[in-house]
Amino acid sequence: MSSADESAPGGAAGPRTGRDAATRPDPKRERADTAERPFVPGFPDTHDEADDTGHDTGHTGPLPPRRRRGRRVAAYSLLGLLLVLGGLYVAAYVVAGDKVARGTTVAGVDIGGQPQDEAAATLEAGLADRVAQPLDVSVAGTDVTRQLDPAALGLAVDHEASVADAGGRRSWSPERLWTYFTGGEDLPAVVDSDPAAVEQALSELEQAAGQPAVEGAVGFEDGAVVVTEPTPGRGFDREAAAQRIEDAFVAEGGATELELADISPTVDAADVEAARAAFADPAVSAPVTLTFGDTPVELDPAEFSPALRMEARDGGLVGVVDGAVLKDAVDDRVGDPGRPVDASIVLQDGRPTVVPAQPGVDYLPETLASVFQGLVTAPEGSREGVVEATAAEPELTTEEAEALGVTELVSEFTTSYPHASYRNTNIGRAAELIDGTLLLPGETFSMNDTVGERTRENGFTEGYVISDGILRQDLGGGVSQMATTLFNAMFFAGLEDVEHKPHSFYIDRYPVGREATVVWGALDLRFKNDTEHGVLIDTQLDASSPGSPGSITVRMYSTKVWDIEETTSERHNFTQPSTRTLTTPDCEPHTGYRGFDVDVTRIFKRPGSGEVVREEVFSTTYTPSDTVVCRAPQPDPAPAPTPPAAPEETIADPAAPTG
Repeated sequence: MSSADESAPGGAAGPRTGRDAATRPDPKRERADTAERPFVPGFPDTHDEADDTGHDTGHTGPLPPRRRRGRRVAAYSLLGLLLVLGGLYVAAYVVAGDKVARGTTVAGVDIGGQPQDEAAATLEAGLADRVAQPLDVSVAGTDVTRQLDPAALGLAVDHEASVADAGGRRSWSPERLWTYFTGGEDLPAVVDSDPAAVEQALSELEQAAGQPAVEGAVGFEDGAVVVTEPTPGRGFDREAAAQRIEDAFVAEGGATELELADISPTVDAADVEAARAAFADPAVSAPVTLTFGDTPVELDPAEFSPALRMEARDGGLVGVVDGAVLKDAVDDRVGDPGRPVDASIVLQDGRPTVVPAQPGVDYLPETLASVFQGLVTAPEGSREGVVEATAAEPELTTEEAEALGVTELVSEFTTSYPHASYRNTNIGRAAELIDGTLLLPGETFSMNDTVGERTRENGFTEGYVISDGILRQDLGGGVSQMATTLFNAMFFAGLEDVEHKPHSFYIDRYPVGREATVVWGALDLRFKNDTEHGVLIDTQLDASSPGSPGSITVRMYSTKVWDIEETTSERHNFTQPSTRTLTTPDCEPHTGYRGFDVDVTRIFKRPGSGEVVREEVFSTTYTPSDTVVCRAPQPDPAPAPTPPAAPEETIADPAAPTG
């Protein structure tokens, strides 16, 4: 066929002429050009143009339209592929949702493919029987077993957290989506517990089946080092044992076996040897000398070793000085720091004698401990140090005590009492508490403050007291004998009366108008040392016995300022007693007597002079002492009899015939 026939319209395509081939674009060349020089929209294409013969013409400019369309198709194809893949990714996310990966189990319970809430409910139902059963725990290699209550250990499954850990939550993570479609795995449940309760249970099991490690230790006794050698023990790895209990809680059967392991002591033999070399052995190698001011005090190891100890810290032993114990050891040698001993006045062979004061050494216990700590491990010859201290002066110095002028007996008074054991006890105890009192110039003495409340704890017992004008028993009965004797000693020493109250009715063994009673919290005996000298009060009890009366004596020592005389008026203004009949269980029968008034005058004179300086009148009114008759309580009157009930009223039948 001719070329004209081949190119005729409607005819079959024939071979292309050379020109036709030359003028058609070469696809291979076009692809190569495209690959080598990508088209950038908006910028001129710099590809060289070829002429019709295929030679480079050197022309630069935009690509032909056909080449640009090919590149657009490729871009659109890539975009479409990305959209398809994105749609599939979104579809995978929608399908997976918050579901757990397919094939996932938690503690053996299948929750795969379920949404989070449904999976949590499935897990809770699947574990319900297991978590309700007690835990049977045994210790390997022993016959020790225990049945533990999960509730007491605070064991509980956190179902939501377990599902979340299994992947039951929404996520764009490719890994999570991939896992959902390819299948999950068997995972443990999330179990909560009470760590303290679990620790207690493990400790009890360990105590029954194991053996505690013996920690190495170093101590001190009588100035020597005492060593406790460390030994290993047998016990649990706490973390592993707690995990086994949690695993058994959600496992079928609820049983587990715990393994014992060797437990090394925290403080081992090397730590003990290091502690001995660094502290213990040097500490007791020689005495330590501490200097307080001008006073050196040497303490040997037996004296200071009770203040030493070694404490376990950070796996080792550290030497510690107990400042309080060391202070006690030093106080035994120098007296109580900061608390000097006041001068005092005592009777020796019946004469007042001044006992010299002792100044105290005042220092800071922290300073003492710090200085000692630096010396105790030093070598011999370097174990002396100075403790910063000051001498604390006593409140009453020796010179001040001597200047008080307590040199002679200025008054003495004695009263007697009939035998009664409670009087010996109560009067004796009050005398003991008052004896040796030194009343400085201007000071006021209070018997209640000095003697204290009359209680069994304070050494007192029950005895007769006057209450509401009659005798009754109460703690401290008889102490008024001491008050009366003390009042008279004060009276004749010429001291100032501040407060005193006579008994309500007169007791004939006391000086009329010159006596006093005391009641804790209500009535006191108080007098003031209004002289320029000190007053020393001395008491002496001669206890009574059956058939022999007792006596109490009070002496006052000072410098005599007054000669005291007294006058007592006649009794007057008598009043008659009455009779009181009592039926109370504490009633005491008593024969009464009249009351009266009396006046006592104290006359002050200068020693060796008959001249009266002043007078003081004490007027007393004694109430009658009523007669007391005791009778047995009358029985309660019998209740009045209940009157009989009135008979019911009979109503006549109006239809009945009458007589």
